[in-house]
Amino acid sequence: MFKDKSEEMFNDMGDMNTIIGKGTSFEGNISVENSVRVDGRFKGNIKSTESIVVGKEGEIEGEIAVKNAVVGGKITGKLFASGKVTLENTSSFQGELTATRLVIDEGAVLNGTCTMPAGASGKKQTVFAKKEEPAPAEKK
Repeated sequence: MFKDKSEEMFNDMGDMNTIIGKGTSFEGNISVENSVRVDGRFKGNIKSTESIVVGKEGEIEGEIAVKNAVVGGKITGKLFASGKVTLENTSSFQGELTATRLVIDEGAVLNGTCTMPAGASGKKQTVFAKKEEPAPAEKK
């Protein structure tokens, strides 16, 4: 009758044919036809013709280029998505994010920059940029 959120997202992901499982560490570059899931630790570059799912315990350090992304774990680096990025409530992202659509669940952490390519206005827009600055001193 009703589809849950994860089932609906999975149907938009294409075939999931590469999995880096929990307890696995991998360093290098991966180019994947279809989708990839990371539940372990990955350091390097990932390129996928479809989507990436980063599980709650998944960690990626590097550059990612995909169509769509669902992030439940931790990413440090750059994420380029030609479609939609969803940062789930357990996710932590630090770096540069580029996507045409972005969903940030309450509780997700995003530190860095987010750029959304040309939309209806035809101009590239930086949606979020955070720079750590010290708090101003109180005046007495």
